[in-house]
Amino acid sequence: MRIGVLTGGGDCPGLNAVIRAIVRTSSHDLGHEIVGFRDGWRGPLDGASEALTLDSTRGILPRGGTILGSSRTNPFRSDDGPERVQRTLSEQQIDGLIVIGGEDTLGVANRLSERGVPVVGVPKTIDNDLGGTDMTFGFDTAVQVATDALDRLHTTAESHNRTIVVEVMGRHAGWIALHAGLAGGADGILIPEQPFGLEEVVEVVERRHRHGRYFSLIVVAEGAVPREGEMATAGADTDQFGHARLGGIGLQLERALEQRTGYETRAIVLGHLQRGGTPTAFDRVLATRLGHAAVLGADAGRWGTMSALRSTHIELVDLGESVRELRRVRPEDLEVASALLGRAEG
Repeated sequence: MRIGVLTGGGDCPGLNAVIRAIVRTSSHDLGHEIVGFRDGWRGPLDGASEALTLDSTRGILPRGGTILGSSRTNPFRSDDGPERVQRTLSEQQIDGLIVIGGEDTLGVANRLSERGVPVVGVPKTIDNDLGGTDMTFGFDTAVQVATDALDRLHTTAESHNRTIVVEVMGRHAGWIALHAGLAGGADGILIPEQPFGLEEVVEVVERRHRHGRYFSLIVVAEGAVPREGEMATAGADTDQFGHARLGGIGLQLERALEQRTGYETRAIVLGHLQRGGTPTAFDRVLATRLGHAAVLGADAGRWGTMSALRSTHIELVDLGESVRELRRVRPEDLEVASALLGRAEG
């Protein structure tokens, strides 16, 4: 078979590990030919592709980003988009497509699958919010980056008696904020699933001061929303999937906390640092396992499925599960954090 591969949406540590696993499994065990499409769904739309071989994918396991490039292109934004994708697959004699992406990229894959396009998905997002899988690759790396930042900020905050607000990624789900906050000993964790009260955050900072702890670390997900306001965005523009560019909640909190408490406050936005660089060992292994399973699924004709982590095992699940419902932080997930946050001993 000739199998196409594309990576869509935001880049993510571990993408190259998936590509490598697909090529190696196909070449060594199955004899399939792998064709990589450039820049997400833009590749099938424009016919931009290249052969992926053992030689062209050597040495990419530890590399961040994706050798295929990525974009947030949505074929369904134009009337003839789906037909152009199908025409490209036919012209290039592609028997099936492995799509590596998050909610939007796999959403397109699912819609094309319903039109009869043979597709297998691989779940990817540092936000860890895709349904159908217990964890997505890239998340572990993002949490480690954020935790390292908190460890460094802890010492400078303590030295200067400052409150430091750390904004991390997480549009709809607060998994990065929750896990990094717990691992980094944060005093407050603010996530999209639970609108926060500003006065409650102020009380955390002031309580620590009353007990002689004159610094605080507050972790906030970019999609967190105060009860008294709206989601912070970095402008009115939206991408092809209708998402506004988020950013600014950290700076809003910086100004509000300093004004309310009178204590020096600084905001740090980690942004794309969480996406870049070398994937952790965990993410390399998970990405490899997911890529391997996706090729086996394509070989077996299991189209319309997605490779997924389920209780330490890799399984093929219905592709629609990835986009049917986002995997978000539940109230019980916050219980352990609520017992630890804002303590004067930290």
